[in-house]
Amino acid sequence: MDSCQTCVVRNRAICADLEFDEVELLNAIGRRRTLSAGEQLLWEGEDAVLVANVIEGVLKLSNSMEDGREQIVGLVYPSDFIGRPFGATTPYGVEALTDARVCVFARRDFDNFARQHPRLEHKLLERTLAELDRTRAWMLLLGRKSAEERLATFLLEISQRLEPVTCADPANSRHDTIEMPFSRQQVGDVLGLTIETVSRQFTKLKRDGVIDLPSRRAVEILDREELVARAG
Repeated sequence: MDSCQTCVVRNRAICADLEFDEVELLNAIGRRRTLSAGEQLLWEGEDAVLVANVIEGVLKLSNSMEDGREQIVGLVYPSDFIGRPFGATTPYGVEALTDARVCVFARRDFDNFARQHPRLEHKLLERTLAELDRTRAWMLLLGRKSAEERLATFLLEISQRLEPVTCADPANSRHDTIEMPFSRQQVGDVLGLTIETVSRQFTKLKRDGVIDLPSRRAVEILDREELVARAG
C-alpha cells in the first residue's frame, strides 16, 4: 500500500491523530482497494472480516428485508470509516454508489492495533458518536420531513462532505457548485422518494432561485440561507 503520509484524507481520517511511527505500523497492515460503482464491499449479516477508510467516492450502507426491499440507512464519504471493529458480524451491507477507493484492513489486525494505540481507540469513539448523531438525523429525514425538506437537507449535506467544483467565473465564486455523484434515481433511493418527485423538487428549487442546474449532474447553490430554511 502507498504510504499513509501521502493519503489525500490523512488529516481527516481515523488515523489523523497518530504519530509518524504509528502511521507506519498501520500502513503495514492495510492495502488499497479500488471499487467500481455497484460493487459490494461488505455484506449484511456476514462475518465482520474487514474495516476500511474511504479515500475517494461515495458508498451506501443498507439493510435488506426478506422480500428483497432495501432501505438505505446512510452514506459514507471520503475520510469516513466503515465496518464494525470488535464486532463478530456486519450489521449492514456496504456498496459503492460511485467508483471509489478505500483503505482496507483485516478486522482482527485492526482490532489488535487499536487495543495497543489509545489515540486510535479515542478516535473510534468519536466517530461512533458522530455516526449515532447522523443516524438520528437520518431517522428524522426519512420519518418526518417532506420531499422538499429531504432534498434540501441532502444537498446541504453533500455540499459539506464533497469538494466544491472550482467556478471559472470569479463573479460566481460565492456560489457552491457540486458535481453530484448520484443519478436522480439514486437520489430517490437514498431519500425514499420516486424519481418523478425528485425531479419535481429539483425543478421547484431552480424555479425559486435557490439552486441552478448548469448540467445534468452539477448543482449550484445560489441561496444557501434559503436552502437551509427549505431543509426545515
